[in-house]
Amino acid sequence: MNFDLTEDQLAFREAAKAFAEKAMAPHAAKWDADHLFPVEVIREAGEMGFCGIYTPEAQGGMGLSRLDTSVIVEELAAACPSTAAYITIHNMATWMVAQFGNADIQKQIAPKMASGEWLGSYCLTEPGAGSDAGNLRTKATRDGDSYLLNGSKVFISGAGATQMLVVMARTGEPDSGPKGISAFVVPADSDGIHYGKAEEKMGWNSQPTRQITFENVRVPANNRLGEEGQGFMIAMKGLDGGRLNIATCSIGGAHAALLRARNYMHEREQFGQSLAGFQALQFKLADMATNLVAARQMVRLAAYRLDQGDNEATLHCAMAKRFATDACFDVCNEALQLHGGYGYIREYPLERYVRDLRVHQILEGTNEIMRLIVARRLLEPGVAEAIQ
Repeated sequence: MNFDLTEDQLAFREAAKAFAEKAMAPHAAKWDADHLFPVEVIREAGEMGFCGIYTPEAQGGMGLSRLDTSVIVEELAAACPSTAAYITIHNMATWMVAQFGNADIQKQIAPKMASGEWLGSYCLTEPGAGSDAGNLRTKATRDGDSYLLNGSKVFISGAGATQMLVVMARTGEPDSGPKGISAFVVPADSDGIHYGKAEEKMGWNSQPTRQITFENVRVPANNRLGEEGQGFMIAMKGLDGGRLNIATCSIGGAHAALLRARNYMHEREQFGQSLAGFQALQFKLADMATNLVAARQMVRLAAYRLDQGDNEATLHCAMAKRFATDACFDVCNEALQLHGGYGYIREYPLERYVRDLRVHQILEGTNEIMRLIVARRLLEPGVAEAIQ
């Protein structure tokens, strides 16, 4: 069992780190403070291939593995977790379009998303259907060669500033559950689409979050992803990778926080010695590093399982997302504590890391839902043995 990164992965990491340190890190605090969505920087990331990391090469992406993706995303998130998280959401939407779209979609839409020319939003959550995604009410009614889309979505990242929406809507009867859901790719400027106000959030301020309302939005049937009734399956397949992406954003932010805490312990003196000389703080730093490495290894294992098409890949992704987002939030919170009062002011980035990473425990499936996924699967015969 080899845990070393390959030469290619090391090269990807260095390229992502160089881009993040030059294009993202110097501006992240201003993006956060002024609520700026850095579209041009995201498109520069697209020129590097970072808007279609695991989208197949035939559709304009890099065609990399989920393990490769985690290596890249970690470096982007170390510079700005919020912007990196949007880039991963765009990657998830792009992959869904490329993977499940018909030939026309793969030729006309997927490459523009993979390059970053067109940015995407993922539209699943509704006012009455958050964790209960299978109970969504947005309706897509067949009308000749089109569908009429009616309903609303909430907490949509990038909404109002993106060009394409990947929308899950009900094509079956109201009580049809997950089997009655279909997926569509919808131009974001279509007639009948209305955007709500940009939400005032605790963190993730470098990307807008809005409600979207659909009123008789006509969507060509050709824009459906997969067959009718496959939308929930498509959404969940996208979320396997999406959960790893968000977990990796937490790892990147926590790694940056750990480095700052270590450096501060050498620089700051109290009671006649540097903080690095206090055993209690040494123990704290040791626990932070241990939990960070454990989270990283869990995510990379889950990414490997997903790449291999493992039968328990979804289980591994849920466990990794739950553990990594919890553990890495704690790392950032401890790093802030080690900085004392300085950690709480905006001159230092620790408070921003804490605010940005907090939402990772909620989105892409709350960590309570991750526990349900894990527990229900583990209660099935032979599963606990299969992941040994």
